[in-house]
Amino acid sequence: MSDAPIIQEPYPYPRFSLAERDRRWAAVRKLMAARGIDVIVAPQNTGHSMDFQADARYLTHCGGGGDADIAAVFPLDGDVTAIATSAVPRWTPRVQNWTADVREARRDYGKQIVGRIRELGLKKPRIGITGLGEIGGTRSPEGLIIHGTWQRIRDAFPESELIDATDILMTVRDVKSEEEVACLTKAVQIIEKGYEAEIAAARSGAVDWEVWAATQYGLLKNGSEAPIHCNWISGPNVVRTLTRPTFRLLERGDLIINELEACWIGYQAQGVQPVFVEEANPIHVELIKIQRDVFNQVLAETKPGSTLGQLSQIADSAVAAAMPKSGPAAGAKARLTMHGKGAGDDGPIITSAARDPRHLTYELKENMTFTFKPSVSTADGSSICTWGDTVVVTPRGGRRLGTRPHDLAISG
Repeated sequence: MSDAPIIQEPYPYPRFSLAERDRRWAAVRKLMAARGIDVIVAPQNTGHSMDFQADARYLTHCGGGGDADIAAVFPLDGDVTAIATSAVPRWTPRVQNWTADVREARRDYGKQIVGRIRELGLKKPRIGITGLGEIGGTRSPEGLIIHGTWQRIRDAFPESELIDATDILMTVRDVKSEEEVACLTKAVQIIEKGYEAEIAAARSGAVDWEVWAATQYGLLKNGSEAPIHCNWISGPNVVRTLTRPTFRLLERGDLIINELEACWIGYQAQGVQPVFVEEANPIHVELIKIQRDVFNQVLAETKPGSTLGQLSQIADSAVAAAMPKSGPAAGAKARLTMHGKGAGDDGPIITSAARDPRHLTYELKENMTFTFKPSVSTADGSSICTWGDTVVVTPRGGRRLGTRPHDLAISG
C-alpha cells in the first residue's frame, strides 16, 4: 500500500487571485495603522441578500450561499482568521486559498472571536468592529453586529476601546480592482441572460410567478450565486415593485418591472429593464426616450471628482431639455437613483428618500462602481419609466458594464 498522501483537488469554484488578497490586506492594514487599530472584527451577518456579509468575505474569501455565516478577525500583524459554523469542509483550501486559519464556531461566534484576539497577546487592544453602529452603512444605519457577539467582546476586554471601523472597509472597498470590475461584468452578463429568459416567458396567460421562476432559472443556470435581491411586480402600468411576484395571469399590455441582480464570487451587479407583455404602453414609449437622454447625459459626467448631488442637478437639467412641450410626457420629472455596487452594502447612495449630505457630497473616484438607474415620470407620477445598468467610473465618464439595448423590452 502506498504511503503517498491523498491529494484533493480544489472544488471548481471561481476565485480571486492571491495578488488581489495581498492588495486588499495591505490597503486595510495601512488605514488600521493610521487609526491605531490593532485588530478588526467583521461580524457574521447574512442580511439584505448577503450584503451585510461583505466585509468578512472581502477579507477572507470565505462566503457564498444563503447560510454562510462568516466572521473575520483581521489583525494588524499576523494570520487572518475566518470563523464559521461547519467550517470543515466548507472553507478549507479546497474551497478558498486566502485564509488558512479557519475555526469552527458551532454558532458561538463571540467565543471564537475573543479567543483569537487573546492569542494576539495584546494587553489592551484597540478593537475595530465593522458595522458597530456608530458609523452607518449605506443600507445599515443601525450597524451589523449581533448584540450577543458585541457583549462577548465587551466583557472580555473591558479596558479596550471598541472603535467603529466601518469607514475603513468602506474606503478600501470603494475603488475596485480590475479583478473586481471583471466580476461585476460577469454578473451583468448573467443578468442579461435572466432578462432574455424573462422576455421569452412573459406571454399573455402566463402565471406571473412562473415568469419570475423562469427568470431566476436564467440567472442561476448561468452561474449566479443565491440568494439574490429581486423585487418584482406585474400589471397594467405598475409603478412600484413588491418583494416577490403574485399568482395573477399576465395580460397583453402588462408591464413587468423588477430590480434584477446576479452575484459572481460575492459581487452583486444590478439591472433594471421594463418588460411589456406583447404590446408597449404608448406613454412609456415616450418616457423611455427622455429617460435615455437623462441616463446618457448624467453618465457622461460620472467622472472622478463629481458628486451625487451634482449629478442629480444634471438629471434635472437633462429632463427639462428633453421633455416635449405637449402630450402625455409634457412636464416630465427625473429622479436620480444611484448607489455603490460591489461586494455588498456599498456607498455612496442617492434615491428619492436617501439624500444624506455625507453621500451627496462624496467625491467619486476612478473605478468606483454603481447601480445607475435614473427614472423619468409623467407630471402626475402615474407612469414611471426606469432603466438601469451597473456602471464603472472612468475619467471619460461612466461606462456601462452591460450590452443590452437601452430600450423597452416587448415579449413576443
